[in-house]
This record gives sequence, C-alpha cells and structure tokens, in this order.
Amino acid sequence: MPNYYPIMLNVRGRKALVLGGDRIAAEKASALQASGAHVTVMHPQFCPELREMHEQGHISLHYKSYAPGDLAGAFVVIAATNDQALIEALAQEAQERGQLLNIVDVPAYCNFIIPSILRRDQLTIAVSTEGASPSLAKRIRQRLEGLFPPAYGAYLRLAAVARQHMRQQGLSYTRRDDFFGDFFTSDILAQLAEEQETQAVEQTAELLHRYEVDVPAIQLLNDLHAR
Repeated sequence: MPNYYPIMLNVRGRKALVLGGDRIAAEKASALQASGAHVTVMHPQFCPELREMHEQGHISLHYKSYAPGDLAGAFVVIAATNDQALIEALAQEAQERGQLLNIVDVPAYCNFIIPSILRRDQLTIAVSTEGASPSLAKRIRQRLEGLFPPAYGAYLRLAAVARQHMRQQGLSYTRRDDFFGDFFTSDILAQLAEEQETQAVEQTAELLHRYEVDVPAIQLLNDLHAR
C-alpha cells in the first residue's frame, strides 16, 4: 500500500466542521481555529472546553445531531465519534462532495490523517505513524520538544529578517545557502535560548557583514520585533 503524501494545508478563512462534543472534538476545533479556520462544532451537547471557546467568540456551536446535507459548505470535516452508522454516513457524504474528511482513530474512512504536531512559531514539525500508533507519534513528538526549544521561534524570525536583507541586496541563492550553513552552526540559537537577544542580533549582523551585506544590528533588532 502506498504511503501518505504529506502536505501543509491552508485553512485560513475556510469553513471547518467538527462533529462531536467531547474534549477530543475541542482539541480538533482549537487546532483548526488557531490556524485561521472558521469553525463550527455540531453535537447535541458540548463539553466545558467547547462552551468556553464559543463564549470567547472563537467557534460556533450547532446543537444538533448530524443529518444528511449538514456537511454542505465545509472545506474540511473532522468527526470524533465511534458510531459506525454515523461514520459511514459522513464518509459517503464527504466523498460525494469531494471534501477533506478525518474521523478520529478510524483511518480507513479518512482521506487525510492528522499528525502529532510540534510548533515553534513558524517551525512546524509533524510526526506521523500513518495511523499505526497515534500514541507513539505523540511520544516521539514529546521527545522532539526537548531538541527544539521555544527559542526556535525567535531563531526563525531572525533568519527570515536576515534572508530579507540578503535578497534585497541581491545575494545569490548559493551565497544565501552558505550563510545559513554558518548561521545554523553559530551560537545564535543558544544565545536566544539564554535570552541574550542583543548578542544574537549582533552576531547575525557580523555574519551578514562577512557576506557583504551590511545592516546595522539595531535595524535587525527592529525588524525582528516587527515580525
């Protein structure tokens, strides 16, 4: 059987429907909302987490059981249920509408599966066992958290600032790639992890200078804070 084809999905401004009222449904709704989707959750009853998200204006709640036609307009559908009849009905309607469908822990009826995700701002690491063991994927992701500390967020933002200035000054792709080789092996990440932001920015400015890109450290710092 072929492996899954990994992608990063843009759901910003898209309609997402979550079926379920428990904490698992709340986790799925929260992840979609955090990625910019317009989320509606459908179920006769909702857990406190979902009600709180609704009260904060993050999601919409629809107090009803699924009926054929309820998937209309949704870009992506996620269901947290073990009701076999409901699962089959959802799979049939989603297939007819050409929709993205994930049914939690039932990969046979999904046309996409959700990996265990580690985020550090713009750094996203997805761990998948292709449905074989989501619990193991979660534990692998937890181990990776120690290898990729929160400082990676600022580290990537600083890298993006440096890249912007290199592109503005016409540095070739090969030279930019060489720069990031040096950036990666430098102490910049360690300095950010120790909250030595000024030193990290100054070292980045010095490294850019070696590549004939002269940007004052204060400019880099301002650009970093503007992101």
